[in-house]
Amino acid sequence: MTVDSRRFRRVFGHFCTGVTVVTTADGAGAAGFACQSFAPLSLDPPLVLFCVRSASVTGRRIQKAGFFAVNVLAHDQRDVSRLFGVSAADRFAELSWEPAPSGAPLLTGALTWADCRIDAVHPGGDHDIVVGEVTALGACRDAAPLLFHRGRYTATVAVSPHEPPEVVDTLLSWPRHNDWI
Repeated sequence: MTVDSRRFRRVFGHFCTGVTVVTTADGAGAAGFACQSFAPLSLDPPLVLFCVRSASVTGRRIQKAGFFAVNVLAHDQRDVSRLFGVSAADRFAELSWEPAPSGAPLLTGALTWADCRIDAVHPGGDHDIVVGEVTALGACRDAAPLLFHRGRYTATVAVSPHEPPEVVDTLLSWPRHNDWI
């Protein structure tokens, strides 16, 4: 059975994702791309992963550099996502950033960030799955994340302080893990 790629994209467009910009720096300067295929992978050791098209020039630069930063975008950074979602001569000339400990660009205004060194790269169809070990973490900005759902940007809805927390919000504050496992 063959699955149509347009239908595949449409079906999984119903899966809401966060929006990140993955960056690196090399002899040619700063590089980065907008990435929805990002996820934390492991607590011990601290690992994350992202997926990038195998044919991506930026992806090859990240792999060759051996390090990258993941910039988690906030709800007010749609323009940043758009900038990094298309080919542009110098994306970094249009915004403010500073280097992470590795030298990868950290975008001003990001919700938070992680600096990583590449641990492994695995083939995944027409993409590469890049696993990185987290070497440094940024502070978390008090803002909502930028989300992508059904082909559009969106954001979370504010939680009312007058409503009781969801059960899942209280799990980690319970004194005994056996209470909820």
